[in-house]
Amino acid sequence: MPPALAILFGGDGSEHRVSVASAQNVASILDRASLWFWRPDGSVASVARSELLAFESPFERDFSPELSHSWPDLAAALDSSEARGLTFFLALHGGSGEDGTVQALLEKRGLAFTGSGSEASRLAFDKLAARERVSTRGVRVAEACTVTADAATHERLAKLFETHEKIVVKPVADGSSHGVRIVSHERELDAALVHIVAHPGIRHLAEAFIEGRELTVGIIEEEDGLKALPCSEVVLEAGRTFDFDGKYLGKGVREITPADVSAEESRAAQSVALSAHEAVGCRGYSRTDVIMGKEGPVFLEINTLPGLTRASFIPQQLEAAGIEMRRFLERQIEIAVEASDWSSASRRKARTIEKMAQGNAEEKQRDEDEPEFSRRFVKGEGGRYIIGKAWEFAKADDEDGFREALHKLKLYDGMEAFEAGLQAFRDFCHELRQKGLL
Repeated sequence: MPPALAILFGGDGSEHRVSVASAQNVASILDRASLWFWRPDGSVASVARSELLAFESPFERDFSPELSHSWPDLAAALDSSEARGLTFFLALHGGSGEDGTVQALLEKRGLAFTGSGSEASRLAFDKLAARERVSTRGVRVAEACTVTADAATHERLAKLFETHEKIVVKPVADGSSHGVRIVSHERELDAALVHIVAHPGIRHLAEAFIEGRELTVGIIEEEDGLKALPCSEVVLEAGRTFDFDGKYLGKGVREITPADVSAEESRAAQSVALSAHEAVGCRGYSRTDVIMGKEGPVFLEINTLPGLTRASFIPQQLEAAGIEMRRFLERQIEIAVEASDWSSASRRKARTIEKMAQGNAEEKQRDEDEPEFSRRFVKGEGGRYIIGKAWEFAKADDEDGFREALHKLKLYDGMEAFEAGLQAFRDFCHELRQKGLL
């Protein structure tokens, strides 16, 4: 029996309208789902499907539906009886819907949801932190610096511009190309600084402009592992940037899927996207933006909840790969339920270990120092140490610590060992159930 489902959309970010358009597309396919609209004022309301699907021009005007039932805020909605047992399909983009805030609220309540967990979402949304993490995989990134309203940082910006003569300035945490500036003249540099000073609460990232073709690549999680979708290319008219109007209203932009690039270039861009997905720790799906320069691909950023509108890149790439949108959506729901089950198991296993160890001090010490399932798959002593720490966190009911330890295991022994570890733990839990201990 499929899980009870709710599509959560809207939110407090700059991509509020994009979220409405994504929800329209998802709701047109997942017709069993209820619709939860997170309004700009912070309240959450249940919305009629017919009203959402009939709404026109979502990128150009705000959605203001008739409200049938509402809660004062998202926390109250998630704490309500209506939320119990629901799996949430997140059609949220930007703001606290994508920066890990909403994901943490859902994780705290044990509610299943699509997309990456809170840790990966926080990391990906911070463009500076994401590029630093991805670069540890040997992926190229452009020379960069951070800039704030503090005048001390302006010298770094001026030096970067002097070195490269053309730079890109954008908010460290935002989406849909909001606030992106291409700086190639002194007057544009001055305008960028004026803008930065006028927004003291926003950190900006300045990067050397890389000449090349702009590609974007979706990654999806299939039953047999991660799959890179066909690349898309963004072609801009002279003098244009890939801003909100270009991305969603088609002004001065052509999107080509699959991209007209060589097989070698396509594989290189897909390799970057796969590395970024794994390095950040994404779940379900993601989309990575890349510049294909003269010396190969350069990582720009990764999105953990990319747009799912009818015109968005992920639907374009799924079609190019011959994958039905419905199949993709249902797979994301499966992953969400599996992830929630895994999280629930991690919270239960402290009690399980105590039952297993009763009356046997030696067995108890062994379980504390090195859980049985770790011996089944971790090869290195460092990996064994990490999984041992994960077990200690689990016994202390410290879910955040447990997740962080598993993330370190992924970095230490790689995705293959991590996936094998998940399967080994599932097998271990199955044995415990057979023994009546779980």
